Amino acid sequence: MEVGGAAGRALTRLLSYLFHDVYDEDPASSGFTGAAADRYKLTRRAFEDQLDGIASARRDAPVLLRRSPSFDDGAIPFAITFDDGGVSFHATAADLLERRGWRAHCFVATRFVGSRGFLDAAQIRDLDRRGHVIGAHSASHPPRLSYRNHEDIVREWKESREALADLLNHDVTVASVPGGYFSSRVASAAKQAGIEVLFTSEPELRVRQVEGCWVLGRFTIRPGHEPDFGRRLAALDQRICAREWMSWNTKKVIKAVFIDPLRRLA
Repeated sequence: MEVGGAAGRALTRLLSYLFHDVYDEDPASSGFTGAAADRYKLTRRAFEDQLDGIASARRDAPVLLRRSPSFDDGAIPFAITFDDGGVSFHATAADLLERRGWRAHCFVATRFVGSRGFLDAAQIRDLDRRGHVIGAHSASHPPRLSYRNHEDIVREWKESREALADLLNHDVTVASVPGGYFSSRVASAAKQAGIEVLFTSEPELRVRQVEGCWVLGRFTIRPGHEPDFGRRLAALDQRICAREWMSWNTKKVIKAVFIDPLRRLA
């Protein structure tokens, strides 16, 4: 189901899931490699368990956003997103989603297109033809995007968006923030670069406008999550939502106060 355009009322809440890579045996087979990246990768079985849980709690299909979001119903819709552009989205995840009649958003860090473990141009075009939304995920996937100057952030968004638009032969107006480093400056730069809808990694349901750009949070699915995590989120379990929000914001404070200053000094 498409969400966007002028019809309907403004979308105020959305449940968005954030996945990365799905693998059978080797997590290094898709996407970025290393211990930090592996913390977000799921085995095929774990991914299917999460999809089963979501499907058991929802009768509707995930929505797709391409432009300013609007919605006609009173329910809170849900969306599925994948970050980085790892090859497993084409090799594994898309097929598992499509068996349910579902489609997802696939956000691509464009300088890695065609590299080992990442989607190539033909695969991205194929996913687009199959109905998945291809979006920007910056060009170089910088580790701390919000600390860049405004011109650098605009360049990251613009290069990624335009590379995908050229590849797909249609405009690309949706994106996600790499690395979880979001700020109003990141949204402002995204809007300047032509992006209308921006997904963050902040676990929240609200949909808001920041510097003229629509901003939506997401709940990350990690290997350490219980098998029914997706189901409990789909049922809008307030304890789970509050737990994820508290965990995220605690880590954000620790990074801002302790880790990031040390990295800048180094």
